[in-house]
Amino acid sequence: MATCPNCGCKLKFYEWKPDCPKCNVNLVYYGMEEKLQNDADKAEAEHARIQKKIDRLKASFVGSPLTIARLILSVLALGPLFLTLCKISYSGPFIEPTTKSINAMAVYNFVSSLNFDSLFTMFNSELLGKAFIFFLVSIACVLLSAVLIIVSIVALTAACGPKGNIRNITINVIMIVLAVVSAFSFTRFSSGIHAAFPEFYSGSLGAGAYVYIAALAVVLAVNIIIAVKGIEVKYKQTYVGGIPSEEYFRLVEEGTDKATLREMMADALLEQEMDELRKKGVITGEEEAEALAMAAHELEKEVTGKTDDDAPEGEAAFTE
Repeated sequence: MATCPNCGCKLKFYEWKPDCPKCNVNLVYYGMEEKLQNDADKAEAEHARIQKKIDRLKASFVGSPLTIARLILSVLALGPLFLTLCKISYSGPFIEPTTKSINAMAVYNFVSSLNFDSLFTMFNSELLGKAFIFFLVSIACVLLSAVLIIVSIVALTAACGPKGNIRNITINVIMIVLAVVSAFSFTRFSSGIHAAFPEFYSGSLGAGAYVYIAALAVVLAVNIIIAVKGIEVKYKQTYVGGIPSEEYFRLVEEGTDKATLREMMADALLEQEMDELRKKGVITGEEEAEALAMAAHELEKEVTGKTDDDAPEGEAAFTE
């Protein structure tokens, strides 16, 4: 047996009308306004949270000249990878003397067509095994550092988070270490091959390798400066039912009941409307007092459920 949610009346099985026979409240739409209001509050609260994330995201990329410089330098750090990272020269019987300039694209093409079985076989060579280990380390490190540049740019989306500065600096340091290890390993590889075949092979680092390491160092320096100076995040003011979102969340955490929140929302919305009218010069002085009285009367009717037929009692209650 159903029960009226308004007055608690026990409804008979044959009472199929949508209205309660005792208090005449519509059972279908009972509490619908409250549910819609709660949904509206949740939507505004979620918007306030998302807006703060958007404001932090904006500050991470264009919050100051330093953040703009960091973004540009992080992207430009990929440029030196397409310069000459190293040069190799080789010749031999029935092989013409050849000199090649190697950049990131050449490394990628080489790795994609590399026969790893043959490479691992070379690791067991007593003459060239150690040199080819350095060769593999050099390739792996330069590719990883390039991937980390992309990761660092993506990580800038959370640069204004609690651990944003630590994360950015750590990634930059790892990139520099990988780039230095790659350059060192290539030098050791070239030295090993040249020692075995001094007349047929020689290799050296190109200008791109030094420019690449320098570019990463500049990005690291900018990140350290940003960590020291900080980034001012300009948050856009958001509201929940007319109450500033920060105050609303504080009131919710303190356990403020919904009735009190609704009253505060009504007051806040009324004040906002009055401010708009003042700015437009629509109301002043006595007109403002009259408008406030009328708004308070309408608010009283909504809260108490009284109509204009109960005007004497309503006015007495308002005056009191």
